[in-house]
Amino acid sequence: MEGVTSDDTATDSPFRPEPTPRDEAPQFVLPLVVRIERGAPPARTDALETAARAVLVILSDERSLGDGEWAQVMRDWQDARIRKVVRRARGAEWRRAEALDGITVTGGDGTEVRVCPPVPLDGWPKDLARLQVSGTDLDDPEPPAAPDPAGVTLWLNPDLDMTAGKAMAQAGHGAQLAWWELPKTRRKEWREAGFPLSVRVADDRDRWAALTRAGLPVVRDAGFTEIAPGSCTVVAEGPRDGSWLPELGHV
Repeated sequence: MEGVTSDDTATDSPFRPEPTPRDEAPQFVLPLVVRIERGAPPARTDALETAARAVLVILSDERSLGDGEWAQVMRDWQDARIRKVVRRARGAEWRRAEALDGITVTGGDGTEVRVCPPVPLDGWPKDLARLQVSGTDLDDPEPPAAPDPAGVTLWLNPDLDMTAGKAMAQAGHGAQLAWWELPKTRRKEWREAGFPLSVRVADDRDRWAALTRAGLPVVRDAGFTEIAPGSCTVVAEGPRDGSWLPELGHV
């Protein structure tokens, strides 16, 4: 659930697929912990949307900006390869995760995701390192509704079979690309609105192909887990009602 590239061709982009000086920098991972209690797992779509929103919350938190206490590690993380790893916790594990530095974000259906400041790739805190990556095969009890036309939609590739944990990380990548696409004033608007967004699987292959050709933010996975390197996983589309965030565009 880690490693991402994109179609960005700027030489200083952290999303370039080929080796760059960023690969020589110290590597960090953004940990996301999803609460999955036995007998009461969250719905898959709510988990994906909550993870995406959690990434936006920590990116915009005052502790991540300027001289904030997380600002340096957030810069170090974004100056290297962008990696996110999703782990699961329940009971005492979840309580220990909540005691760590970070932010808990709650989804519309009650899903809880704890996002922590980036940690060194080979230096995870004990209470995070012991958590399992597997076991995040979540389902939706009912088909998700149509995406909110007034929010950003993160479209998933219909041809990729990803675990919920992998898809949560990819949704987070897509949200981060959308965030980077926006000027500060638009970021402020999005944050003040509560980061309205939807995560959906693209309707069909034709729709997916149109999205990938539209010049929208595109995530291409680095291929560390589950899927082939270079796989296009997520496209971020702006609000379809055109009321705000026009910079993202839509199909």
